[in-house]
Amino acid sequence: MKIPESLKLGGTIGFAAPSFGCNIEPYKTAFNNALKTFEKMGYKTKLGQNCYAGDGIGISNTPLKCAKEINSFLCGEYNEEISALFSCGGGELMCEILDDVDFDKIKKSKPVWFLGYSDNTNLTFLLPTICDITAIYSPCAPAYGMEPWHPSLKDTFELLTGKSNMAHGYDKWEKESLKNEENPLVPYNVTEKTEIKKFGAGKDDVKTEISGRLIGGCLDCLSNLAGTKFDKVSDFNEKYKEDGIIWFMESCDLNPMAIRRAIWQLDHAGWFKYVKGFLIGRPLCLDEEILGVDRYNAVYPLLEKYNVPIIMDLDIGHTAPMMPIVSGAKAEIVVEKNSIKIHYKELEV
Repeated sequence: MKIPESLKLGGTIGFAAPSFGCNIEPYKTAFNNALKTFEKMGYKTKLGQNCYAGDGIGISNTPLKCAKEINSFLCGEYNEEISALFSCGGGELMCEILDDVDFDKIKKSKPVWFLGYSDNTNLTFLLPTICDITAIYSPCAPAYGMEPWHPSLKDTFELLTGKSNMAHGYDKWEKESLKNEENPLVPYNVTEKTEIKKFGAGKDDVKTEISGRLIGGCLDCLSNLAGTKFDKVSDFNEKYKEDGIIWFMESCDLNPMAIRRAIWQLDHAGWFKYVKGFLIGRPLCLDEEILGVDRYNAVYPLLEKYNVPIIMDLDIGHTAPMMPIVSGAKAEIVVEKNSIKIHYKELEV
């Protein structure tokens, strides 16, 4: 697995919009403030052509233009200039750019950190599984416009800059955001106490330890990729079977029944071979229940057969904050009482 070099002070951060762009509020103002913040910190910024675009269907621009923008940073004219590439946002149809993303050329180019989540699973998942390059599943660029930064943003940036190789959960999370057009820079409204739930092997143990290689993302996107020509999970699993695989998953638009169907699909696609554990983030359908299926039994009954830890309600995904997950990286994870700590063994500090 190739680990991109850390972002150095004075280095250049790229920004692209392979999914939604920052063309509307509150994202436009938040993105502009993020750029100012990074520049004040001593970094250069390089914007792709689609950062403020909003002409596409479910993404910022046409799929071809979005793919060309990604190629320009990951394997083209700006590749040597940047050390990291932030996505401008999530969205709906980033999958449509994949036919024109030059994964073969990306494999041969300088590895660059790509950061984003949700629809950006289409890259944070495929860069490790196709190109053997790690990526960071973490907030998109506009989040860094908030004042002040939540500790999760500081933790992500410390990973990116090589000052840390650790991640951890947080005491409280946000159920209702206060961010809107009038208040684009407000911090996370963390009001809910974090309560980690454990299922599967060791569910009653005070301390649970898992080691393996992390892979995963947003279920909405993962289930969409399964069985396509971009599905290289079998090859990834075989290559890293000695490490074992730790799957991290969360969801956006899926209700509990759809989550259960997605888990079933990935299971029957053979994706969970060599699994060592599952890390499940809080879904957006937090309190929804359909015919007795809620966010918990949508998941664990289908996965208990693997006899590995299933850790749920984690700070991964669409209910802020997000602990940074290095997709493709080898990790040692400790869950004790109501806390989780992740040590990324391959990241040098």
